[in-house]
Amino acid sequence: MSTPATNPGAFQPLPPLSGRRIRAAVVGAGAIGRGSHFPALARLAEEGETEVVAAVDIDATSVESFCAEAGIPHAYTDLEQMLREQRPDLVTICTPPTLHRAQTVAALRAGAWVWCEKPPVPTLADFDAVEDEEGPAQGTAGGPYASIVFQHRFGSGSRHVRRLLAERAMGRPLVAHCQTTWYRDTAYYAVPWRGRWETEGGGPAMGHGIHQMDLLLDLLGPWSEVKAMAGRLVHDVETEDVSTALVRFENGALATVVNSVLSPDEVSRIRVDCERATVELTHLYGHSNDNWRITPAPDVSGEEAALWQDFGPDVPSSHVEQLRELVVSMRAGERPRSSGTDGRTSLELITALYKSAFTDTTVRAGDIGPGDPYYTALHGGAPGWAPVAREEVSA
Repeated sequence: MSTPATNPGAFQPLPPLSGRRIRAAVVGAGAIGRGSHFPALARLAEEGETEVVAAVDIDATSVESFCAEAGIPHAYTDLEQMLREQRPDLVTICTPPTLHRAQTVAALRAGAWVWCEKPPVPTLADFDAVEDEEGPAQGTAGGPYASIVFQHRFGSGSRHVRRLLAERAMGRPLVAHCQTTWYRDTAYYAVPWRGRWETEGGGPAMGHGIHQMDLLLDLLGPWSEVKAMAGRLVHDVETEDVSTALVRFENGALATVVNSVLSPDEVSRIRVDCERATVELTHLYGHSNDNWRITPAPDVSGEEAALWQDFGPDVPSSHVEQLRELVVSMRAGERPRSSGTDGRTSLELITALYKSAFTDTTVRAGDIGPGDPYYTALHGGAPGWAPVAREEVSA
């Protein structure tokens, strides 16, 4: 797939979004594009909001079959060509992380908004380079912006709990636990690109636990410092296969974070103990109202507890819910949630987690910037963790 930097002057501004459907293109015809992004776009098409005009993939057979099955009118193997010819308003990116930066920049320079699968990009340096290409940096008010797929933030459950915590209805948050304990076997890591810094971007902290850590940050607000450990306990990989961390938040709350691919009893869990109640989310890959539980302290009245436990109509977390909110932001010309500073915060925490684990130090928010080896590589060049150069063997 061609992804060289596009000449910003080669594209004319797209027409206003009011009074018409948003033209969308899917980049990447694999499982995420077919199974998550396209169904979300199709749902909004039914509501009169979107239309999918093209799909792109380096594999011509794959993208042509995808378009034929989904009724997408145009199949491409070249991103730049698609951007020139179709001029989409929105590009959804469903490719491996190492391609995200170049593809996002190309779409932004073409005037399209971007909705990019997690992890957004491999490093903070890449994230900052993408943000530099967004609308305001080009002198264009109202976008385009690049947003990250963090669908666990969206839906009725997270919205309700976020409001309760923001309003301090249950008192101050004090103690939290964030758990992504999944299981991946040897066959999973037999795929050549997995378990490698260059191609997967990181281990379970980056590729698996990012969703729960992002949701924890969305609920509790900014973090201030982290102390972590990481290990390779089972798998023959460059990255870690387990990590643990202690995180302090600006509001004073303390949290433990566990990310693992070594856990046969798989679960994703967030628990927050407040002064007057404990709120807990237990699920695996998505949640609805029934996955949340609020346990009030003994002195809380039944009437007040009932208000806390009323989540309203059930709207499960999903790509659809995040996309629906993104479309609203696009039409309003406003920066969407999980973009810019709001989207960067989980990547910064993960980067700090790796630095802390590999250097045995406490890392504070804002510590990692240009000139820091972890700004440009999550392994930071640390001995025992950085990729080992493979020497060519002469015949």
